[in-house]
Amino acid sequence: MNKIKILRNKLKLHNIDGYVIPKNDDYFTEYSKINRLKIISNFSGSAGFAIILKNKNYLFTDGRYTIQSQIECGKNFKIIGIEKLVNCNLFKNLTLGIDPKLFTHKQIKKFFLKFNYIKFINENLIDQIEKFKVTDTHPFFHLNKNIVGESQNSKLNKISRYLKKNKSDYLFISAPENVAWTLNIRGKDGPNTPMPNSRLIVSKTKKIYLMANKIKCKKIINQKIINSNQIIDLKEISKLKGNSFIIDENTCSIYFENLIKSKFKIKKKEDPIYNFKSIKNKTEISNMIKSHISDGAALTKFLYWMKNSNKKYITEIQAQNKLEKFRKQNKNYLYPSFDTIAGTGKNGAIVHYRAKPDSCQIIRKKDIFLCDSGGQYKYGTTDVTRTLCFSKQSQNIKNIYTKVLKGHIAVATSDLTKNDIGKKIDIRARKFLKKSNLDYAHGTGHGVGFFLNVHEGPQSISKVNKVKIKEGMILSNEPGFYKKNQFGIRIENLVYVKRLNKKLFFENLTLAPIEKDLINFKLLTNFEKNYLFKYHLNVYSKISKYLTANEKKWLASLI
Repeated sequence: MNKIKILRNKLKLHNIDGYVIPKNDDYFTEYSKINRLKIISNFSGSAGFAIILKNKNYLFTDGRYTIQSQIECGKNFKIIGIEKLVNCNLFKNLTLGIDPKLFTHKQIKKFFLKFNYIKFINENLIDQIEKFKVTDTHPFFHLNKNIVGESQNSKLNKISRYLKKNKSDYLFISAPENVAWTLNIRGKDGPNTPMPNSRLIVSKTKKIYLMANKIKCKKIINQKIINSNQIIDLKEISKLKGNSFIIDENTCSIYFENLIKSKFKIKKKEDPIYNFKSIKNKTEISNMIKSHISDGAALTKFLYWMKNSNKKYITEIQAQNKLEKFRKQNKNYLYPSFDTIAGTGKNGAIVHYRAKPDSCQIIRKKDIFLCDSGGQYKYGTTDVTRTLCFSKQSQNIKNIYTKVLKGHIAVATSDLTKNDIGKKIDIRARKFLKKSNLDYAHGTGHGVGFFLNVHEGPQSISKVNKVKIKEGMILSNEPGFYKKNQFGIRIENLVYVKRLNKKLFFENLTLAPIEKDLINFKLLTNFEKNYLFKYHLNVYSKISKYLTANEKKWLASLI
């Protein structure tokens, strides 16, 4: 609370009624080493905003974090669904301070300008309370065409054609993940992603200007991926010749927009690279398949260990450390693609639960255990969830698990010619739960990057997403159900969109067994039983050679 008191004193100094703190850093990435929201609120989720007023504190976040936010900051903050932040009228006629480097014009218009006022404060007030020291100088590195499947020049051609079509001179690429895709580079600026924190300007004549730490660029300069004179700073933007810029309205901050606007005409659109990047080429898909074979073997070893361990007790932390140990046995494994979610019993109901050494639970035989994890490999990104049991469960839990599984199978077997947008597929995932008036407060699936962000757009499987599902896209398939203070269930595979003749369909990337001891087989159709049989047969054929005799025998028994 001391930090909040210090911040409230600063409200008077700046003549504002409140201050808004977002989760994102100035690169608008989901996972960052800088987390001002946690400093002021103790909330550790991946999405949210805090608003500190003179006499009240609000935290806005989504349904994934309803329970978690109450635990972490419910004493000092009023927790509200993020949808209520749209045209926020919980308070009116207040002047709210923001850091213009952390917000876009689209955000402030959507959230604050209908009933309140905004004042730009260039010095971040949270940094004045607790200054971040990110002294990371890990160099950017280049990925060869045999890894990414497309040259930098080919990608610049796509951007050039887009600029000419939209009668613009430059594209300002403000999202580091899109810089990574364009230049075929990666870095180590994210805690769980090979992110190269940088921004890029591309001209319609394919000239490039990179805005990044020069020390981090030393390696790619030596490799002649980029010339040192192509690395520019902020002041040099005004020296560029031309009339117009396209900026991304979702990741170009007010600060950068105002800087560009001082000399150029601006067109606000969604960065076209999100769409380019969402379609994985054959090389990327091939590398992702290899990564998932490695990951599937590690996860299967872990599942076997969890189901057959002789240890008297295993804690959530011990379980996630054991899984990490299995992954590390593969020479191509680098690090987790996000912090592992390992929740037993009531902790499983916290959608993005994080086990901590001082508060983690022992995994009891009578409880069900939810484990959501993933890895960054050379070269690919994985994300998988399994729900396990260690004793006979109630008919109610088995029925709910089976309905989640039926939704998972319905997604996996979707006819993508007919169900061609995420919104339609999402209905299929929830159908069986909805018959029992049950649902879950998160999307059914998110896009996934190639050796990049584990969460990637624009495609997703959700109640609102209307982006057309296309060949080469990778998504997660993860319906679930969560009973507060009791249990959580989620079954997640990654899938990619494959074409055979004129038909589009999902092909599983994830290769790990699905818990069968939680299934009520009476609720499955013959089609669903056949799907499970073929899925487990495929898992066995792809990963059995990496398993011990006992692991192999156990996996074979699931077919």
